[in-house]
Amino acid sequence: MVLVLQQTYSSWPICLFRDGELCLSRSLVNNSDKITRKAGSTIFQHSVQGWKINSSLVLEIRKNILRFLDAERDVSVVKSSFKPGDVIHYVLDRRRTLNISHDLHSLLPEVSPMKNRRFKTCAVVGNSGILLDSGCGKEIDSHNFVIRCNLAPVVEFAADVGTKSDFITMNPSVVQRAFGGFRNESDREKFVHRLSMLNDSVLWIPAFMVKGGEKHVEWVNALILKNKLKVRTAYPSLRLIHAVRGYWLTNKVPIKRPSTGLLMYTLATRFCDEIHLYGFWPFPKDLNGKAVKYHYYDDLKYRYFSNASPHRMPLEFKTLNVLHNRGALKLTTGKCMKQ
Repeated sequence: MVLVLQQTYSSWPICLFRDGELCLSRSLVNNSDKITRKAGSTIFQHSVQGWKINSSLVLEIRKNILRFLDAERDVSVVKSSFKPGDVIHYVLDRRRTLNISHDLHSLLPEVSPMKNRRFKTCAVVGNSGILLDSGCGKEIDSHNFVIRCNLAPVVEFAADVGTKSDFITMNPSVVQRAFGGFRNESDREKFVHRLSMLNDSVLWIPAFMVKGGEKHVEWVNALILKNKLKVRTAYPSLRLIHAVRGYWLTNKVPIKRPSTGLLMYTLATRFCDEIHLYGFWPFPKDLNGKAVKYHYYDDLKYRYFSNASPHRMPLEFKTLNVLHNRGALKLTTGKCMKQ
Protein backbone atom coordinates (compact mmCIF):
# COMPACT_ATOMS: atom_id res chain seq x y z
CA MET A 1 0.00 0.00 0.00
CA VAL A 2 1.23 3.48 -0.86
CA LEU A 3 0.09 6.46 1.20
CA VAL A 4 0.09 9.80 -0.57
CA LEU A 5 -0.01 13.40 0.60
CA GLN A 6 0.24 16.39 -1.69
CA GLN A 7 1.44 19.84 -0.82
CA THR A 8 -0.77 22.75 -1.85
CA TYR A 9 0.48 25.53 -4.16
CA SER A 10 3.74 24.01 -5.35
CA SER A 11 5.40 20.81 -6.28
CA TRP A 12 7.65 19.32 -3.67
CA PRO A 13 11.22 18.97 -4.90
CA ILE A 14 13.44 17.29 -2.37
CA CYS A 15 17.17 16.82 -2.50
CA LEU A 16 17.53 13.88 -0.19
CA PHE A 17 21.08 13.27 0.96
CA ARG A 18 24.16 15.01 -0.28
CA ASP A 19 27.40 14.20 1.49
CA GLY A 20 25.42 12.70 4.34
CA GLU A 21 23.17 15.74 4.77
CA LEU A 22 19.40 15.89 4.52
CA CYS A 23 18.31 18.81 2.31
CA LEU A 24 14.70 19.93 1.87
CA SER A 25 13.94 22.57 -0.73
CA ARG A 26 12.90 26.12 0.12
CA SER A 27 9.50 25.57 -1.48
CA LEU A 28 8.86 22.78 1.01
CA VAL A 29 9.87 25.02 3.90
CA ASN A 30 7.67 27.89 2.76
CA ASN A 31 4.62 25.69 2.25
CA SER A 32 5.25 23.03 4.90
CA ASP A 33 1.94 23.76 6.62
CA LYS A 34 -0.20 23.52 3.45
CA ILE A 35 -1.08 19.84 3.24
CA THR A 36 -4.04 18.18 1.58
CA ARG A 37 -4.82 14.73 0.26
CA LYS A 38 -5.13 14.30 -3.48
CA ALA A 39 -5.62 10.86 -5.00
CA GLY A 40 -3.15 9.84 -7.65
CA SER A 41 -0.36 12.19 -6.59
CA THR A 42 3.12 10.75 -6.28
CA ILE A 43 4.69 13.71 -4.53
CA PHE A 44 4.59 12.29 -0.99
CA GLN A 45 4.82 8.54 -0.79
CA HIS A 46 4.98 6.32 2.24
CA SER A 47 4.90 2.54 2.31
CA VAL A 48 5.91 0.07 5.00
CA GLN A 49 5.66 -2.96 2.74
CA GLY A 50 9.06 -4.00 1.50
CA TRP A 51 10.85 -1.52 3.76
CA LYS A 52 14.51 -2.39 4.33
CA ILE A 53 17.09 -0.89 6.64
CA ASN A 54 19.87 1.09 4.95
CA SER A 55 22.66 0.32 7.42
CA SER A 56 25.27 2.48 5.74
CA LEU A 57 22.94 5.49 5.89
CA VAL A 58 22.16 4.77 9.55
CA LEU A 59 25.89 4.85 10.33
CA GLU A 60 26.34 8.05 8.31
CA ILE A 61 23.56 9.80 10.22
CA ARG A 62 24.99 8.61 13.54
CA LYS A 63 28.40 9.93 12.57
CA ASN A 64 26.99 13.32 11.56
CA ILE A 65 24.90 13.69 14.72
CA LEU A 66 27.97 12.94 16.83
CA ARG A 67 29.51 16.09 15.37
CA PHE A 68 26.88 18.07 17.27
CA LEU A 69 26.25 16.17 20.48
CA ASP A 70 27.46 13.31 22.60
CA ALA A 71 24.14 11.57 23.14
CA GLU A 72 25.55 9.26 25.82
CA ARG A 73 26.54 12.24 27.95
CA ASP A 74 23.94 14.80 26.88
CA VAL A 75 21.01 12.53 27.66
CA SER A 76 21.49 13.55 31.31
CA VAL A 77 23.60 15.70 33.58
CA VAL A 78 25.28 13.71 36.36
CA LYS A 79 25.93 14.31 40.05
CA SER A 80 29.38 15.73 39.45
CA SER A 81 27.87 18.40 37.16
CA PHE A 82 26.41 20.37 40.08
CA LYS A 83 26.25 20.64 43.83
CA PRO A 84 23.21 21.60 45.94
CA GLY A 85 22.70 25.33 45.93
CA ASP A 86 24.18 25.91 42.50
CA VAL A 87 22.30 28.46 40.41
CA ILE A 88 21.82 27.74 36.70
CA HIS A 89 20.09 29.61 33.87
CA TYR A 90 17.17 28.00 32.10
CA VAL A 91 18.07 26.74 28.64
CA LEU A 92 15.24 28.54 26.81
CA ASP A 93 14.87 31.47 29.21
CA ARG A 94 18.35 32.71 30.05
CA ARG A 95 17.05 35.59 32.15
CA ARG A 96 15.55 33.17 34.69
CA THR A 97 17.49 30.96 37.07
CA LEU A 98 16.99 27.75 39.01
CA ASN A 99 18.56 26.63 42.28
CA ILE A 100 19.73 23.01 42.41
CA SER A 101 17.90 21.55 45.41
CA HIS A 102 19.11 18.69 47.61
CA ASP A 103 16.33 16.42 46.30
CA LEU A 104 17.19 17.13 42.69
CA HIS A 105 20.90 16.61 43.28
CA SER A 106 20.26 13.33 45.08
CA LEU A 107 18.38 11.99 42.04
CA LEU A 108 21.01 12.93 39.47
CA PRO A 109 22.65 9.77 38.14
CA GLU A 110 26.28 9.04 38.99
CA VAL A 111 26.94 8.17 35.33
CA SER A 112 24.88 8.45 32.18
CA PRO A 113 21.92 6.04 32.28
CA MET A 114 22.72 5.19 28.65
CA LYS A 115 26.43 4.58 29.15
CA ASN A 116 27.66 1.67 27.01
CA ARG A 117 24.11 0.69 26.02
CA ARG A 118 23.47 -0.59 22.49
CA PHE A 119 20.39 -2.19 20.98
CA LYS A 120 19.58 -3.98 17.75
CA THR A 121 16.06 -2.53 17.41
CA CYS A 122 14.38 0.36 19.22
CA ALA A 123 10.84 1.71 19.18
CA VAL A 124 10.14 5.40 19.69
CA VAL A 125 6.44 5.72 20.54
CA GLY A 126 4.72 9.06 20.06
CA ASN A 127 1.24 9.81 21.31
CA SER A 128 -0.82 10.54 18.19
CA GLY A 129 -4.33 9.15 17.95
CA ILE A 130 -3.16 7.39 14.79
CA LEU A 131 -2.21 4.55 17.16
CA LEU A 132 -5.84 3.81 18.04
CA ASP A 133 -7.02 0.57 16.42
CA SER A 134 -3.52 0.02 15.00
CA GLY A 135 -2.94 -3.28 16.78
CA CYS A 136 0.74 -2.31 17.14
CA GLY A 137 1.11 -3.26 20.82
CA LYS A 138 2.84 -6.62 20.36
CA GLU A 139 5.12 -5.30 17.64
CA ILE A 140 6.18 -2.35 19.81
CA ASP A 141 6.87 -4.61 22.79
CA SER A 142 8.97 -6.94 20.61
CA HIS A 143 11.72 -4.32 20.24
CA ASN A 144 14.86 -4.51 22.37
CA PHE A 145 14.39 -0.99 23.75
CA VAL A 146 11.19 1.08 23.91
CA ILE A 147 11.15 4.86 24.30
CA ARG A 148 7.85 6.54 25.19
CA CYS A 149 6.90 10.22 25.32
CA ASN A 150 5.36 12.19 28.18
CA LEU A 151 4.38 9.41 30.54
CA ALA A 152 1.45 8.42 28.37
CA PRO A 153 -0.90 5.75 29.79
CA VAL A 154 -0.40 2.29 28.34
CA VAL A 155 -2.33 -0.41 30.21
CA GLU A 156 -5.78 0.50 28.90
CA PHE A 157 -4.41 0.90 25.36
CA ALA A 158 -1.99 -2.05 25.42
CA ALA A 159 -3.31 -3.70 22.25
CA ASP A 160 -2.42 -0.59 20.24
CA VAL A 161 0.58 0.87 22.07
CA GLY A 162 2.09 -2.01 24.07
CA THR A 163 3.30 -1.76 27.66
CA LYS A 164 7.08 -2.19 27.54
CA SER A 165 8.74 1.04 28.68
CA ASP A 166 12.50 1.34 28.98
CA PHE A 167 12.91 5.10 28.61
CA ILE A 168 10.04 7.52 29.31
CA THR A 169 10.03 11.29 28.94
CA MET A 170 7.97 13.48 31.25
CA ASN A 171 7.61 17.21 30.69
CA PRO A 172 6.81 19.00 33.98
CA SER A 173 3.48 20.12 32.47
CA VAL A 174 2.30 16.50 32.62
CA VAL A 175 1.87 16.89 36.39
CA GLN A 176 -0.80 19.54 35.88
CA ARG A 177 -2.44 18.07 32.81
CA ALA A 178 -2.64 14.39 33.78
CA PHE A 179 -2.34 14.36 37.55
CA GLY A 180 -4.29 17.43 38.66
CA GLY A 181 -1.23 19.29 39.86
CA PHE A 182 -1.08 16.87 42.81
CA ARG A 183 -3.88 18.86 44.46
CA ASN A 184 -5.12 15.86 46.44
CA GLU A 185 -3.92 12.53 47.70
CA SER A 186 -5.64 10.51 44.97
CA ASP A 187 -3.73 12.46 42.30
CA ARG A 188 -0.46 11.74 44.06
CA GLU A 189 -1.34 8.06 44.48
CA LYS A 190 -2.22 7.82 40.80
CA PHE A 191 1.16 9.29 39.88
CA VAL A 192 3.10 7.03 42.24
CA HIS A 193 1.27 4.01 40.85
CA ARG A 194 2.15 5.05 37.28
CA LEU A 195 5.83 5.42 38.17
CA SER A 196 5.87 2.15 40.14
CA MET A 197 5.05 0.37 36.87
CA LEU A 198 8.32 1.62 35.37
CA ASN A 199 10.55 -0.37 37.73
CA ASP A 200 14.15 0.12 36.57
CA SER A 201 13.24 2.25 33.55
CA VAL A 202 14.72 5.68 32.89
CA LEU A 203 12.40 8.63 33.62
CA TRP A 204 13.67 11.58 31.59
CA ILE A 205 12.60 14.97 32.98
CA PRO A 206 13.55 18.16 31.09
CA ALA A 207 13.83 20.21 34.27
CA PHE A 208 16.07 22.99 32.99
CA MET A 209 14.23 24.15 29.85
CA VAL A 210 11.89 26.96 30.92
CA LYS A 211 10.75 28.53 34.14
CA GLY A 212 7.29 27.58 35.34
CA GLY A 213 7.60 23.87 36.03
CA GLU A 214 10.13 23.94 38.87
CA LYS A 215 7.50 23.23 41.56
CA HIS A 216 6.21 20.27 39.59
CA VAL A 217 9.73 18.89 39.24
CA GLU A 218 10.32 19.24 42.97
CA TRP A 219 7.02 17.53 43.79
CA VAL A 220 7.90 14.66 41.44
CA ASN A 221 11.36 14.31 42.96
CA ALA A 222 9.93 14.33 46.50
CA LEU A 223 7.40 11.60 45.67
CA ILE A 224 10.09 9.42 44.07
CA LEU A 225 12.27 9.73 47.17
CA LYS A 226 9.43 9.36 49.68
CA ASN A 227 8.10 6.21 48.03
CA LYS A 228 11.55 4.82 47.22
CA LEU A 229 10.53 4.20 43.63
CA LYS A 230 12.99 2.14 41.59
CA VAL A 231 12.77 4.38 38.53
CA ARG A 232 16.09 5.85 37.35
CA THR A 233 15.85 9.58 36.84
CA ALA A 234 17.62 11.55 34.11
CA TYR A 235 17.69 15.28 33.38
CA PRO A 236 18.90 16.39 29.92
CA SER A 237 22.04 18.47 29.64
CA LEU A 238 21.88 22.23 29.24
CA ARG A 239 23.21 21.99 25.69
CA LEU A 240 21.12 19.13 24.34
CA ILE A 241 18.21 20.97 22.74
CA HIS A 242 20.49 23.53 21.05
CA ALA A 243 22.79 20.77 19.79
CA VAL A 244 19.88 18.79 18.32
CA ARG A 245 18.42 21.90 16.71
CA GLY A 246 21.84 22.74 15.31
CA TYR A 247 22.10 19.35 13.62
CA TRP A 248 18.73 19.68 11.89
CA LEU A 249 19.28 23.31 10.91
CA THR A 250 22.62 22.40 9.37
CA ASN A 251 20.77 19.78 7.36
CA LYS A 252 18.35 22.40 6.03
CA VAL A 253 15.41 21.43 8.26
CA PRO A 254 14.33 24.79 9.77
CA ILE A 255 12.70 23.68 13.01
CA LYS A 256 12.08 26.22 15.75
CA ARG A 257 12.32 23.84 18.69
CA PRO A 258 12.58 20.06 18.26
CA SER A 259 9.58 18.15 19.57
CA THR A 260 10.08 15.43 22.15
CA GLY A 261 9.65 12.83 19.40
CA LEU A 262 12.36 14.33 17.23
CA LEU A 263 14.66 14.67 20.24
CA MET A 264 14.17 10.99 21.05
CA TYR A 265 14.84 9.88 17.47
CA THR A 266 18.00 11.99 17.36
CA LEU A 267 19.26 10.53 20.65
CA ALA A 268 18.29 7.00 19.63
CA THR A 269 20.57 7.11 16.58
CA ARG A 270 23.47 6.79 19.04
CA PHE A 271 22.21 3.65 20.74
CA CYS A 272 20.05 1.82 18.20
CA ASP A 273 21.02 0.00 15.02
CA GLU A 274 17.42 0.08 13.76
CA ILE A 275 14.80 2.64 14.83
CA HIS A 276 11.05 2.17 14.42
CA LEU A 277 8.67 5.09 14.98
CA TYR A 278 5.02 4.72 16.00
CA GLY A 279 2.39 7.31 16.91
CA PHE A 280 3.88 10.08 14.77
CA TRP A 281 1.08 11.76 12.79
CA PRO A 282 0.67 15.55 13.13
CA PHE A 283 -2.49 15.91 11.06
CA PRO A 284 -6.14 16.17 12.17
CA LYS A 285 -7.26 13.47 9.71
CA ASP A 286 -5.83 10.27 8.32
CA LEU A 287 -5.47 9.62 4.60
CA ASN A 288 -9.03 8.33 4.42
CA GLY A 289 -10.40 11.55 5.89
CA LYS A 290 -11.12 10.03 9.30
CA ALA A 291 -10.56 12.32 12.30
CA VAL A 292 -7.41 11.56 14.29
CA LYS A 293 -7.09 12.57 17.95
CA TYR A 294 -4.05 14.63 18.92
CA HIS A 295 -3.29 12.20 21.77
CA TYR A 296 -4.57 8.64 21.71
CA TYR A 297 -5.48 8.88 25.40
CA ASP A 298 -7.34 12.21 25.76
CA ASP A 299 -9.37 14.81 23.89
CA LEU A 300 -6.81 17.62 23.83
CA LYS A 301 -7.17 19.89 20.80
CA TYR A 302 -4.10 21.19 19.00
CA ARG A 303 -3.47 23.49 16.06
CA TYR A 304 -0.80 21.65 14.10
CA PHE A 305 -0.12 24.59 11.80
CA SER A 306 -0.11 27.45 14.33
CA ASN A 307 2.81 29.84 14.04
CA ALA A 308 2.56 30.33 17.80
CA SER A 309 3.62 26.74 18.41
CA PRO A 310 7.27 26.20 19.38
CA HIS A 311 7.31 23.12 17.14
CA ARG A 312 6.90 22.53 13.41
CA MET A 313 5.31 19.11 13.60
CA PRO A 314 4.29 18.66 9.93
CA LEU A 315 7.79 19.61 8.77
CA GLU A 316 9.34 17.19 11.27
CA PHE A 317 7.03 14.44 10.07
CA LYS A 318 7.86 14.99 6.43
CA THR A 319 11.56 14.93 7.29
CA LEU A 320 11.11 11.61 9.09
CA ASN A 321 9.17 10.30 6.11
CA VAL A 322 12.09 11.13 3.82
CA LEU A 323 14.33 9.16 6.17
CA HIS A 324 11.83 6.28 6.14
CA ASN A 325 11.87 6.15 2.36
CA ARG A 326 15.67 6.14 2.41
CA GLY A 327 15.78 3.24 4.90
CA ALA A 328 17.25 5.24 7.79
CA LEU A 329 14.25 4.50 10.03
CA LYS A 330 10.88 2.80 9.80
CA LEU A 331 7.82 5.02 10.25
CA THR A 332 4.58 3.13 10.90
CA THR A 333 1.43 5.19 10.38
CA GLY A 334 -1.16 2.48 9.84
CA LYS A 335 -2.10 -0.91 11.23
CA CYS A 336 0.58 -3.36 12.26
CA MET A 337 0.60 -6.81 10.76
CA LYS A 338 -0.17 -9.62 13.19
CA GLN A 339 2.97 -11.42 14.30
